Amino acid sequence: MTEAKAGANAKTESASSLIDQRIRDLDGWRGETLARMRALILEVDPEVVEEWKWMGTPVWSRRGIICTGETYKQVVKLTFTQGAMLPDPANLFNSSLEGNVRRAIDIREGEKVDARAFKALVKAAVAHNAGKAKPARAAGKSKPKA
Repeated sequence: MTEAKAGANAKTESASSLIDQRIRDLDGWRGETLARMRALILEVDPEVVEEWKWMGTPVWSRRGIICTGETYKQVVKLTFTQGAMLPDPANLFNSSLEGNVRRAIDIREGEKVDARAFKALVKAAVAHNAGKAKPARAAGKSKPKA
């Protein structure tokens, strides 16, 4: 394993451990909800990367951020950074609807999110991020002149 890969794996392990700890610290319905949504995200794509950003926010990425998982007293909020560009036929997005780019799902105590619809949303976010990725130019080829 290269040093760069070892560092990336350590960073992922550290973020995953921090998310595990956040779930344990939350206890009760918020911890259970965050754990359930995390499991659904990780089921969608085995290459999803867990990150820990902004002084304690769980983030799930694949070629860009898929969503963040914030917890508040009354809600667990999953914010999709490119949510406005994603199809949401089940109308899961119920927060941050006024924004031009992001959309969020606020989950309150006792609410359950449709797992199939949520996973479809995560898949759409991964596909959207993949479509934004710039293809690498072949070696030796120059950029076309305008």
